[in-house]
Amino acid sequence: MYEIKIKTDFAAAHCLREVGGKCESLHGHNFTVEVAVESAALDELGMVIDFRILKSKTQAILQALDHRYLNELPLFKGKNPSSENLASYLFEELARQIDQQDYRVSWVAVWESETSRATYRRTGK
Repeated sequence: MYEIKIKTDFAAAHCLREVGGKCESLHGHNFTVEVAVESAALDELGMVIDFRILKSKTQAILQALDHRYLNELPLFKGKNPSSENLASYLFEELARQIDQQDYRVSWVAVWESETSRATYRRTGK
């Protein structure tokens, strides 16, 4: 199995409702996002998927989150804009746009700091 990964980032503010502590207050992060795509075989060019395509699709989704107050977005109406929920959202959006018969998104990780990461990964086939 082959796997490729890109890494990018965006900045946003949020507050986590009903979690207790400082994170209930408005604060921001320079989020780092990693996206991995897997394939059992390479295409005729010797690639899983062109990095440019993966980067472009990821950036298009992140553009709607960058420099925003995440709590105000319809996406997070009724749920916390946590790193876990961000990773799940990014995974589902990218899988919808990228998944093909020959390759698919395998996981997305969202880092909110150098020491704190949430990963959403595909389960099963």
